Amino acid sequence: MSELSGKVALVTGTAHGIGAAIAETLAGLGATVHGVDKDTVDVTDAARVTALVERIGQVDILVNNAGGVAGQVHSPIEEVSEDDWRAILDANLTSTFLCTRAVVPGMKAAGGGRIVNISSGAGRSVSLTGIQSYASAKAGQIGFTRQMAHELGQYGITVNCIAPGFVRSNPSTEKQWESYGEEGQRKLVEGIALRRLGTAQDIANGVKFFASSDASWITGQVISIDGGHSIF
Repeated sequence: MSELSGKVALVTGTAHGIGAAIAETLAGLGATVHGVDKDTVDVTDAARVTALVERIGQVDILVNNAGGVAGQVHSPIEEVSEDDWRAILDANLTSTFLCTRAVVPGMKAAGGGRIVNISSGAGRSVSLTGIQSYASAKAGQIGFTRQMAHELGQYGITVNCIAPGFVRSNPSTEKQWESYGEEGQRKLVEGIALRRLGTAQDIANGVKFFASSDASWITGQVISIDGGHSIF
């Protein structure tokens, strides 16, 4: 029997890249996976999130992967509008809150569950693109992870976080990579201890660990999966 046979997983942001790899990996371990993206369910809308979880029923594993930069690029702070600020906070942090709030009652009733939040190296340091709201939202996810681990541990629910390094996994990261030019790309890779960019599967492997029985006594932790970039 596979590790996650009989478990139900909800993964947000599965349109491509990291989210798609996470969904495929959990399914390969035997879980029934419900993947959603912004074109199927707006996970920044409380009513739609509630309806989604009611439709699914019991959720044993939640992976909050939805987010990104909402098509934005760096602007000086004095030029950042309230709407732009809120758009990124909602996509990354509010969605994490809403989805967590929706699945927790069922996890409590079941006597346990696993929640994994996908933050970013930007949440532990700075945004490479200089987007203030993105760095803030990703740091917020890390704080939310710790607070939820503290609150939910007594119910057998673990809450952990992954802070990925740079992964070319979607149109936004491809655009970012191209913007660096040959010299910038070289410098980025040289700033990674393992001298390579990450892949979506590298991040999915971290989720696989947190969802497994091997991580049953691990909660409130943030792991950087970045090839060693964060040690510099």
